[in-house]
Amino acid sequence: MNPNKPPTELRTALAALRPYFVRAGWFSLLGSLLVLAPSGYMLEVYGRVVNSRSHMTLWMLTLLILGVYVLMELLEWARSEVMRAASVEWDERMRGRIFHAIFDANLKRVPGGTQQPLNDFKLVREFLYSPVLLGLMESPVSLVMLVLLFLISPVLGWTSIAFACVITLVGWFNERSTKPPLMQANRSAIAAQQYADGSLRNAQVIESMGMLRDIHARWMDKQREFLNLQAKASESAGGYQAVSKFLQTTLSSGLLGLGCWLLLHNSLNGGDVMMIMASVFGGRVVAPLVQAVSQWQTVINVRDAWSRLDSLLGMVPQRVPGMSLPAPRGSLQVEQLVAGAPGNPVNILKGVAFALNPGEVLAVVGPSASGKTTLARLLTGLWPAVMGKVRLDGADVFTWDKSELGPHVGYLPQGVELFDGSLAENIARFGVVEMAKVEAAARAVGLHELIMSLPQGYGSPVGRDGAMLSGGQRQRVGLARAIYGDPVFVVLDEPNSSLDEEGDAALANAIQVMKSRGTTFVVMTHRTSVLAVADKMLVLRDGQMQAFGPRDEVLAALQKAAQQVQAQAMPSAGAVQVAGAA
Repeated sequence: MNPNKPPTELRTALAALRPYFVRAGWFSLLGSLLVLAPSGYMLEVYGRVVNSRSHMTLWMLTLLILGVYVLMELLEWARSEVMRAASVEWDERMRGRIFHAIFDANLKRVPGGTQQPLNDFKLVREFLYSPVLLGLMESPVSLVMLVLLFLISPVLGWTSIAFACVITLVGWFNERSTKPPLMQANRSAIAAQQYADGSLRNAQVIESMGMLRDIHARWMDKQREFLNLQAKASESAGGYQAVSKFLQTTLSSGLLGLGCWLLLHNSLNGGDVMMIMASVFGGRVVAPLVQAVSQWQTVINVRDAWSRLDSLLGMVPQRVPGMSLPAPRGSLQVEQLVAGAPGNPVNILKGVAFALNPGEVLAVVGPSASGKTTLARLLTGLWPAVMGKVRLDGADVFTWDKSELGPHVGYLPQGVELFDGSLAENIARFGVVEMAKVEAAARAVGLHELIMSLPQGYGSPVGRDGAMLSGGQRQRVGLARAIYGDPVFVVLDEPNSSLDEEGDAALANAIQVMKSRGTTFVVMTHRTSVLAVADKMLVLRDGQMQAFGPRDEVLAALQKAAQQVQAQAMPSAGAVQVAGAA
């Protein structure tokens, strides 16, 4: 880590947990030292009770060791609770940031805009009170045990160090052999999960066209790849775990035998009792290393999760609150927009510029892939522009704080997304449900009677992704949500694509009513029903403006151009007929 480089957000949040780690460390130190109590009990029973045959001594020693056991469990429980509290503190500090980073990554179309970072965050949080981390907290006690071994005999100390080095080497080999397949397994697991989620979202298409067998087979291939890679990593890790445990067991017995040999040569400090204590000390010296090797898959998974989270937060900086601005009135200025989808170098819009006064309605028309949806996303500040600006009352829409601007803006995307909740909650944008405003918005789009015919009325659930509603009903709910609270600027992307004639009429009436109140509308459409309430018209083709101006003038110009094209085509057709006759 570069010392001149500022710490990342994750490291800063982790550093704030230092008091928890300190408390847990003290509990670990005390608990680890008390682990020696059973050995002391055994020695006292052999030394005092067996020689003195005193029942009272046996009872007192037994009560003492039981008290130590209770204290050890209390310390273990306290340590776990402290680290669990640390995980809660970590969650409080980072969960909002992670959620917003995922949201922004999805908007900007950069890696990480999925559910995976939430899984990574959960993995890191649970690691804070996992056995492997709690085991590593006992490392300082290992140094104490090592010092005691050197005091008993330097030979025992150096032997323990040698075994610790070998176990460390085993851990290094374990890392080298398991990291590649585990990383590939994690990527395969993520891909399989995302594929399954996508399949579930399109269950109706899959079922209606008999695609289930092939979709299932493809998912099974992805799942099988993940399981094979995981099995490969587990087999390798299992072997190294067995080796590390073998070394730990060998060290304990080896130190006992070596201590006996030293005793026979009068080289063991402390007498014959130290043979047993050396065996106990040696096991505790390498215990954290063995714990790390045995849980190495967890360590690698957490390290990868940390790396992915760190990368996501680095790519998506935290939003900086902007200066508070007055509520907009609906004056729109679009200044020479050049823009494309985030992350894509190809520009979709090329030099689009126009202006609207408050209360004007603009109809944007053009063939598919002409840039209408891209324009809608720029007008609402979802996507940034490569060049140019979108200004509402002179302020840049993209940099405007959306929590402040949002109540004054309405937006209906081409693909209507509803959220699991009631109809009233969806229309009210999941804020405070003001039923008067909810009913007004529903009535404006001709939805009130339908809602009141439902058993629960406005409290009726829409289901996941609005599954309880038809396509036309979802679109009307989305329209009601867009105009809820009388926003001053509304962008509708193909708002009548799923509406019938009655819905078309309700939409046109809603636009007319809100227009009279000063609301500015931009409507992307393929259908002519909206043109009746439009003041201006913009024609897009290949991302460029073909025409812009008052609706009637643009329609007349388009009609004139069509007549000219037809007139030019007629002589060519006549010439072909003459040539054919000749």
